[in-house]
Amino acid sequence: MSKFELKLPQMGESVAEATLTTWLKDVGDTIELDEAIFEIATDKVDSEVPSEVEGVLLEKRFEVDDIIKVGEVVAVIQTDGAVDVSSNGTDTVDEAEDVVEVPVAVIENQMAEVKETISIPAQDFSSSERFYSPLVKNIAKEEGISMDELEAIIGTGKEGRVTKNDIKAFLDNRSSNGTKSPVPVAKTEQVVTSAPSAEIKKEARHEKPKTAPVPVADGDEIIPLTRMGKLIAHHMVDSIATSAHVQSFVEVDVTNVVNWRNNNKKAFEAREGEKLTFTPIFMEAVAMALKKYPMINISLDGDKVIKKKNINLGMAAALPDGNLIVPVIKNADQLNLVGMAKTVNDLASRARNNQLKPDEVKDGTYTVTNVGSFGSIFGTPIINQPQVGILALGAIRKMPSVIETDQGEYIGIRSKMFLSHSYDHRVVNGALGGMFVKTVADYLEAWDINREI
Repeated sequence: MSKFELKLPQMGESVAEATLTTWLKDVGDTIELDEAIFEIATDKVDSEVPSEVEGVLLEKRFEVDDIIKVGEVVAVIQTDGAVDVSSNGTDTVDEAEDVVEVPVAVIENQMAEVKETISIPAQDFSSSERFYSPLVKNIAKEEGISMDELEAIIGTGKEGRVTKNDIKAFLDNRSSNGTKSPVPVAKTEQVVTSAPSAEIKKEARHEKPKTAPVPVADGDEIIPLTRMGKLIAHHMVDSIATSAHVQSFVEVDVTNVVNWRNNNKKAFEAREGEKLTFTPIFMEAVAMALKKYPMINISLDGDKVIKKKNINLGMAAALPDGNLIVPVIKNADQLNLVGMAKTVNDLASRARNNQLKPDEVKDGTYTVTNVGSFGSIFGTPIINQPQVGILALGAIRKMPSVIETDQGEYIGIRSKMFLSHSYDHRVVNGALGGMFVKTVADYLEAWDINREI
């Protein structure tokens, strides 16, 4: 009997674990090569995991909603012969009987070594009311940090959360004491009680306000939030609590852009097999503005500004269930308009079909959202952390406008739209935020009606 262990594959450099959301096969089901067996979800994207072999599903190692680390065995597949599902694992028992016996003395020595190296048993942090990221939990488990110690660490992140730097500082403090044993909780509490009043007030500001329960009347329908809905809600609240949001608005005359697109869209589709929408044009304008004002293409880490080398544009895309996802156009400033159009169409299509890869929704440095697609004239979008700016594109409308010429002024019909720029006032002042969005507007208004593509 030949068995194949299907492991959770690597889904991106920054993805260490995923949640199992759905089993698509049951024990005993026949599986084809590349056929999806289960679905997983990360904090970025959902995806299916296909089988690398043909056979029959013999064993499930995890249940729905379990968290699985990359490289862990999720399923066991029998690659030849029939499987007796009712055998209750007798094959595994038979195989276990063939294992070579290890001398008792060797096992006792190994157990003694393990006891010496383990100072604290593995902890289950899911019972805590405090939020810990998967990275922080993994570090805590690997370093033997107890639940009480983790709860006592003062977090410097959003709403007082423990960050990677906080837990590393805790471990550095442990190392500086010349011991691997955890810092006593009492010592941590003493630091808290002796902290200045300003620090106490800072912690108080991070406390989550308590909200009264919402009354439910007869006939009201209760709809639980989806997993992605919860993540989006959490991310938005965190952003408001983190960044000092300020908005600047600019009205743009995009008549030349509209006329140019109308004149070229049919020929472009016939030649490239792609639709020519307004989105790649706007993305090109934003990329050029970010090159001119690189201090918009930054992130803030504590008291340090990280100036990004690459211009990676996030493109908010609506999903069929009403949620949003933000695929990222990497190195957008290096794409010509044809390349931009193909990339935009590809990401938008695969976003709607839930086919994005984890790497395609990370490392964005600035985000653009098209509120005009829903008929909105302008909006005040929330910054996509850890970025410091986001641009909302309003609906394009035909408007009466004053047109200035050498022969005088007259009223004409022009295609116009609003650009709404939300930016983090902690690091982007009003002048920079306003100049950036004005540069985008100037680029669009100066569009060459005779430009070739």
